Order: sequence, then structure tokens, then C-alpha cells
Amino acid sequence: MRTGRVRLTARLSLTDSDRAVAVLASGGRSTLDDRYLARVLHQAGFGTLVTDLLAADEVGCPHDVFDVPLLAGRLRGAATWLYGRTGLPYAYVAADTVAAAAVEATAPGLFAIVSRGGRPDLAPPAALAAVRVPTLIVVGSLDTRVLGRTRVAVDWMHCEHRIVLVPGAPHLLTGPPALAAVADLAREWLSARLPRTVREERPSPVRPPSPGAVLPQV
Repeated sequence: MRTGRVRLTARLSLTDSDRAVAVLASGGRSTLDDRYLARVLHQAGFGTLVTDLLAADEVGCPHDVFDVPLLAGRLRGAATWLYGRTGLPYAYVAADTVAAAAVEATAPGLFAIVSRGGRPDLAPPAALAAVRVPTLIVVGSLDTRVLGRTRVAVDWMHCEHRIVLVPGAPHLLTGPPALAAVADLAREWLSARLPRTVREERPSPVRPPSPGAVLPQV
């Protein structure tokens, strides 16, 4: 997938019955965590686009990973490419610094954002205030530093937003228990906030509820 002058690695999984697309973006090489979340969301009726926002020769460069405007421009380019080819509404599911890029990369067709252990605080206040789509911010309860910064960041937001803690989880919410909790939260958040016309035309598949702890909201 080409965005600007850079060709990005991307994997699009889409069927005729998918109601919308979840864009899982990373600031480097996509991980097994991204693929697990994509699989869960695909089973819930979402197409998925798993993409790396850095080219192969940029991976591992700390400057590029924290270059939020660079990541935001590429994420917006990927979203524009996706929306132009599918016409389906889409949501961002982003971790770490890419969560800040997601805040800055609003574009036509975007209907929700999910931050997984992300750093929305790295986005400027004007970008946070400009977000108009429902935003879910999932934070590990052990990640007190990021939680404090996230609480300050959301004070700038005027859209529907929620911070949810995953008990006992670290910063990037890796590992089976934490990742399963993130998957459930993302699926529920995106399913409930699909555009009305999409919900009416394509009802959500019936899925058995997954067991798990009740997570505290902040």
C-alpha cells in the first residue's frame, strides 16, 4: 500500500458481510497482538487492515516512532486509501505513539478510535479538542505514569470518550489476559458505535459472550 512517497506493509481482510473495517496500525512491525485483535474483530463482523506505518528501513529509529505528525500523515493516507476502495466506515485501533497519530488522523469515514495502552497525550491539545468520534482509551492499571498523562489529555476532548483500566496489566497490555480484555472492549465499543445506517443494513453476528472480569471505568 502506497501513501505519499512511501510503500507501507499492509494486510487487508475483508468479506462481503463485513459491516466496517478496523484499522490496526503500529509504529513499526505489526505484532502478534495486532493479529490476535484483528482475528477477534474479524469474527465479530469487521474487516481488518493491519498496517505498519514505518517502512522497513525506518523500523527501530526512535525519532520516527515518536514523530507523531509523520505517523498521522501516513495513517490518514492509509485510511483514505481504504475508504476510497471499500466505501466502508472504519475505526482506528492503535497502541503506544500511534494512538496520538490516530487523534490527529481524523478523515472522512472514521467512526471511532480505540487506544490500547496508547499515548494520546502526545497529540497537541488542538487535535484532542478537534476529535468528533467516540474514543475508548484502554490503560493497564499498573501503568500509572501513562494513566496520569491520559487523564490530563482527555480534559481537552469534547467527543464521547472513556478511560477503562485493565486490572494488573502493564503498559502495552500484552499477554493473554490483558489482550483478551482489550479485544472484548474494542469489539463492544466499535459494535455499539457503528453508524446507524450500517447497523440497520447489516445486523451484528450473534456471538456468545466471552467470560472475563468486569473492568473499572475511570
